[in-house]
Amino acid sequence: MSDEAPVAAEKIEGIVVGVDGSQQSRCALRWAEREAVRRGSVLNIVSAYTIPVFAASSMDAGYSTLDDDLIRGGAEDIVRQARKELENSEATIRTYIESGDPSGVLLDLSKDAELVVVGTRGRGGFVGRLLGSVSSALPAHAKCPTVVVPLAVAKEQEGDAAAAAAAARKSIVVGVDGSDRARAAVLAAADAAIASDLTLRLICAVAPVGAALAWMPATVDQEAVLEDVRYQMSVGVAWLSSHYPTLKIETDVISGPPVEVLIRESEHAVLTVTGSRGRGGFAGMLLGSTSQGVLHHSKGPVMVVPDSDDPRLADRKNFDTRAND
Repeated sequence: MSDEAPVAAEKIEGIVVGVDGSQQSRCALRWAEREAVRRGSVLNIVSAYTIPVFAASSMDAGYSTLDDDLIRGGAEDIVRQARKELENSEATIRTYIESGDPSGVLLDLSKDAELVVVGTRGRGGFVGRLLGSVSSALPAHAKCPTVVVPLAVAKEQEGDAAAAAAAARKSIVVGVDGSDRARAAVLAAADAAIASDLTLRLICAVAPVGAALAWMPATVDQEAVLEDVRYQMSVGVAWLSSHYPTLKIETDVISGPPVEVLIRESEHAVLTVTGSRGRGGFAGMLLGSTSQGVLHHSKGPVMVVPDSDDPRLADRKNFDTRAND
């Protein structure tokens, strides 16, 4: 089901996917459609447009009005094409046209949406829009989780390669660093893993002391750091299992820069999940600083989860015997 004509968005709930006519946004559109079907959520296809600065500043009012009509018409064509591409979808689909900066529009819609999906590094299909700038700005400020879908995923969506690629991806990976922001990401990743009956892999990347002296004191013992990380990971598993008793969980502490580790993991993950702007609890690790690098180089979709006041975060301390001693 869909709206016959695009309308201005007011309050949109469900999944929001931004489209601009690029191949990257088409890739995000197909991913968002499958997710909407899986969740039973409404899929909202949104395109935003702005009048180029030169048009508003150097043309008289008549030409500016004409230019606005032409550009809006281009946005409507993009949305109609996106809707046509999903004409056989089982999802409930609605379409919207918004006037404004794409990042700002999607950020406003994230206040009520359950998920926002965009492509990455996409050059717009009209007026030279860069969807890539949206995929950089939106995850850091959105009020709901944001999924950024790389163009590489498109190759897995067509032909015989799709089945092989899907078979190779059997887990959801989430990066952890001991921060509450990372734990909020873990909860979102656990929800996704349960819904898809997938294994959840908790990954903590620990850079070698010699390579991390910029943020770690030279006196820190590397093995002591690893021991603390492994212990905290075990606490995290016990806490997570108390809320998701049927969840299949794997953990891994990997030596190496977080960005490189998560990019490698993303090659075999259905979804890679990180927190946003998180300051790590393990020897000052910064998970948030890795998210942009992962977003731009991931081999699969990446979900960035914003801060959360989920009450489940508070009871993790009950499983930390060291803190309770």
